[in-house]
Amino acid sequence: MSIEVGSKLEGKVTGITNFGAFVQLPTGATGLVHISEVADNYVKDINDHLKVGEMVEVKVMNVEADGKIGLSIRKAKPQPEGAPQRPDRPQRPRPNNNRSFERAPKENFETKMAKFLKESEDNLTSLKRATESKRGGRGARRG
Repeated sequence: MSIEVGSKLEGKVTGITNFGAFVQLPTGATGLVHISEVADNYVKDINDHLKVGEMVEVKVMNVEADGKIGLSIRKAKPQPEGAPQRPDRPQRPRPNNNRSFERAPKENFETKMAKFLKESEDNLTSLKRATESKRGGRGARRG
């Protein structure tokens, strides 16, 4: 009996961790039920929902090349009639980020450096004037 994605199987909970539960399948393989796949509502503590040794029905969600098997308990449960079908992950509309911004013309390194040096000298000069006038140093304006 091979494990196929989408098949529902009966398995035994063999271990519980803080991120999910390990379930042994009838084939002898072990798969993981992630904590988000245990119940339809938020699961804070998985021990409130599952116990080691308990038999559960699981649905095979994926089988990876390295042998890891992803399982789901909540998707194995039959949906009541009339209940809205909930997609695995609801798609939210993405904002349109294709805005066309006008970019400043690119400056080369020498132009940027010259601009920085000029601004830096202007800032130092104004700082020096302000400091000297407060101390009454030479060259301070009086008036």
